[in-house]
Amino acid sequence: MPSKKRATPISLQPLDALFGTNEETNNGICEIKIGSLHPFPNHPFQVKDDKKMEELSESITQYGVLVPGIVRLRESGGYELVAGHRRKRACELAGLEKMPVIIKDLTDDEATVIMVDSNIQREELLISEKAFAYKMKYEALKRQGKRSDLTSCQVGKKLAAEEVSQNTGDSSRQILRYIHLTELVAELLELADEKKLPFNTAVELSYLRTEEQQILFQYMSNHNMVPSMKQAKELKQISKERMLTYSEIDQICMNESTEKVQVQIPAKKLKQYFPDTYTKTQMEEIIFMLLASWAEREGKE
Repeated sequence: MPSKKRATPISLQPLDALFGTNEETNNGICEIKIGSLHPFPNHPFQVKDDKKMEELSESITQYGVLVPGIVRLRESGGYELVAGHRRKRACELAGLEKMPVIIKDLTDDEATVIMVDSNIQREELLISEKAFAYKMKYEALKRQGKRSDLTSCQVGKKLAAEEVSQNTGDSSRQILRYIHLTELVAELLELADEKKLPFNTAVELSYLRTEEQQILFQYMSNHNMVPSMKQAKELKQISKERMLTYSEIDQICMNESTEKVQVQIPAKKLKQYFPDTYTKTQMEEIIFMLLASWAEREGKE
């Protein structure tokens, strides 16, 4: 990676402005060999060979690359992609040898902000993609010293997060919650990506120590369960006081699961199966009789 050349403040611009002026777009575009384009270090956005990639490749085959990528020179040779990772892959699938790009002179932090801003508007981003992208941009802005007098305190964190939240649809508070998800172990973060672990619950669990998260994941696997929000908060509270153990996790998760369960069936639905003359007591007797018969049958199978 090129060394930092300067520490000028980052100017946050609309996405359209990231691709340069009209004159640069017309005259500053270069055709670079695909093999000379290298991914951005720790690029948080996945590049998948899915249906959308197939559609992008077909579009490039027919119309070419409509929006050039953005790159910067690498000290070790070639160019580092700042924006255009999916376009590069689509060009490969389309059989192209070169891709149009704009070469820019960028510091590490400037490149990071552009990389995040050029991808964060994509649809159907994984929770982990947004989490690590927000974190990268947040840290890049902090390094620029834009909030050097404030970033060490909670208020400063919120102000920095407000800048990250621009044009994202997420509030500054939500930005900080996403960033904290990067503290999750890979197994739990994957469950969040798969929507098996609710976002808010995942945030609570991200405050546990790494060792505690690993123990929790083992418990979840053994019992085929996912903690509720209430359980996650209890685990977090105990973790503040001492190291969580497997038995404590079991006690918290089992206590809630054994609480009294109430099931309410609308009277309108019940009347579909019972004569109008049946009382509530008669209905309950038949329901429990049927349940007992079902339980006995299930036990024999």
